[in-house]
Amino acid sequence: MRRLAEFVKERRKEVNLTQEEFAERAGVALTVIRKIEQGKTNLNMDKVNLVLNMFGHELAPVNSKELKG
Repeated sequence: MRRLAEFVKERRKEVNLTQEEFAERAGVALTVIRKIEQGKTNLNMDKVNLVLNMFGHELAPVNSKELKG
């Protein structure tokens, strides 16, 4: 979750938006942005993807067998 937190925070700052402004543009609550940037682990994947979509990214489940391939 740390990498996600760093990615979102860095990208948000690159586009010069406050957490509040970014939440509004992403269509999520301010608390979602705060939880992501704090590295919380109890996040709703749909909400995270709304945020990541702002940067052209998406999270998806990965099969552990695929990682070992």
